[in-house]
Parts: sequence; C-alpha cells; structure tokens
Amino acid sequence: MLFDHCAQCQRCCNIDPGYPSLEVTLTARERKVHGTICIETRCELLGDKGCTLGSAKPLSCEIYPLSYNPGTRQFLFDQDCPLMPEYQRQLTQPRSEAVAHLTRITKAVRQHEKTDPAFLRSNFAVDSDYFDLQPLATVSIPKEGTP
Repeated sequence: MLFDHCAQCQRCCNIDPGYPSLEVTLTARERKVHGTICIETRCELLGDKGCTLGSAKPLSCEIYPLSYNPGTRQFLFDQDCPLMPEYQRQLTQPRSEAVAHLTRITKAVRQHEKTDPAFLRSNFAVDSDYFDLQPLATVSIPKEGTP
C-alpha cells in the first residue's frame, strides 16, 4: 500500500534540528476543533502507526506530500518526500492509491476554493516557505465547468 510507508517514515511529522517549528495550517472549521497545532520537533499527535487523529487529520496534513497553489491552480510536491517517485508513477494507473488520494484532495480543494480560500492561500505560503516544492507531473485542476 502506497501510504503504509508514511507510518514508518514520519519525516513530515518531525522537524530536523536547527529548523524552525512548523505551524500546521488549519481550515476555519479545524481551528474551532484544534485551536492550533505546532510541530516543534515531533508532532504531538503522531503515534506509532501514524497520525492519532485518523479521519480528523487536518486537511493540510492530508494534502501532504502535495501542495496546492491557488494562484496557478496547480499541485506541487515536496521533493524531500521519499514517497513521491512511486506516487507519480501511480498517477498513470487509474485505480491506484495515488489517483484516489489526488481525487479526494482535488475535491477538498475545490470546496475550499469556495468556502475557505484564505486557508488555501495560507497553506501554500507555509508550504512554499518550508518545503522544496516541485511541479507534480502536469496535473492541475480545470476551472469549474471545463471538461
């Protein structure tokens, strides 16, 4: 399974020594539930098998290892994530986990473009500052109403 590797790697939930803490970007709804989530060295919500929040995981964490640029409506990825070569390979397979993930995230992004665009802008600003982002294999979200 593609994302099984994440529970072992956990790179995205840990901050290397010498790097600043990472304030997890939260949607308006998530801020009401969680307040704030800040990763100083290791995410406090990280368990042995991954995130302890399960389906309540913040959208910014769910999006990772991708990042969404609301200005260009394109997805990028964190070059440091060891999952990305396999993720991009799977994007060519219609029933793969990567396609399912991207489809789910695309749906969430479209919803937030309407309901919480400030989250998308803020999340991309944090991602751009923190991660080494590279374009995702020419995948972008078409404008609504476009085939």
